Amino acid sequence: MDCIFCKIIRGEIPSYKIYEDDMTYAFLDIANDSYGHTLVIPKKHCVNVLDCDKNYLAAVMNTVRKISRHYVEDCGFDGVNVLNASGESAQQSVFHLHFHIIPRKKEDGIDIWPLKDKKQLNLAAICDELKI
Repeated sequence: MDCIFCKIIRGEIPSYKIYEDDMTYAFLDIANDSYGHTLVIPKKHCVNVLDCDKNYLAAVMNTVRKISRHYVEDCGFDGVNVLNASGESAQQSVFHLHFHIIPRKKEDGIDIWPLKDKKQLNLAAICDELKI
């Protein structure tokens, strides 16, 4: 398989491992764009949340929580951003499920949520269309 994250899991590409268990692997993002930017992936290949086995997805989320708590409780961060992109239209760039953890400190200057103009949307109609 030519997936870069699968190659990292198999040890074919080096990584800065933060955490590993039987089902998940977490490592620093080589984008080097913010201190502690961490990726959490399942060890079993899946493309995104839409095709991931529920047990692997649960394991990934447990690892996201474990690392996030560690960063806040043990490493001096004030909070974290947890981000995921599922699908090309959502700007997913590596097609192996992954969650980003961005450790945050007050006034760190990182703007994860760009400001957008408010839209005039009919929330009741949208709810009727989207509810399960």
